[in-house]
Amino acid sequence: MNMLLTLADAAPFPYTFNPAHTALVVIDMQRDFIEPGGFGASLGNDATRLQAIVPTVRRMLDAWRAIGGLVLHTREAHRPDLSDCPPAKRLRGQPSLRIGDVGPMGRVLIAGEPGVEIIPELAPLPGELVVDKPGKGMFYGTPVDDLLRERGITHLLFMGVTTEVCVQTSMREANDRGYECLLIEDGSASYFPEFKAAALAMLTAQGAIVGWAARSAAVIEAIT
Repeated sequence: MNMLLTLADAAPFPYTFNPAHTALVVIDMQRDFIEPGGFGASLGNDATRLQAIVPTVRRMLDAWRAIGGLVLHTREAHRPDLSDCPPAKRLRGQPSLRIGDVGPMGRVLIAGEPGVEIIPELAPLPGELVVDKPGKGMFYGTPVDDLLRERGITHLLFMGVTTEVCVQTSMREANDRGYECLLIEDGSASYFPEFKAAALAMLTAQGAIVGWAARSAAVIEAIT
């Protein structure tokens, strides 16, 4: 679809985008964060709060795929030797499992392990971009910027988890690189609902200082 569309109900003001130059970004919808017994649950979090957005993310994916839109999936994943996982990240806090430890889904957040895989309901299709990232943001240590620019992408629609950590970090990184970003707010979640609300307010403050936000129904209506 190559035409300008406008989401009139986006916050803080209407968001205009061309689907032909827009990518749908799905951040870290992987087993270690979403499923019971994963790394997220091992930190004491309630994984059901993240599971709740899966149907919304799937509906948005289906609608975006139907118009031939570009999809980018990210996974937080480290090398097996942990050479890209600094001690400042691995040794933080007192979790029952640390990155690289063996858990119920294999080694935690290690590339190629079962827990790193995107949940089956949202599995990438052939031709969709899948990028493993060693940090919270999707640009750090990855080829994401090159992959998007060589495809003529200027706008990004974000979904995924968690809103205040990897999603917000990726949106801020994208904003610094000149992309026009929108958060699909009901397609993103946090283990802490108050953190999601705060992140949403920060992203859209001061005239979309980082980007816009809108509901998935508005985006689906616009593209269909």
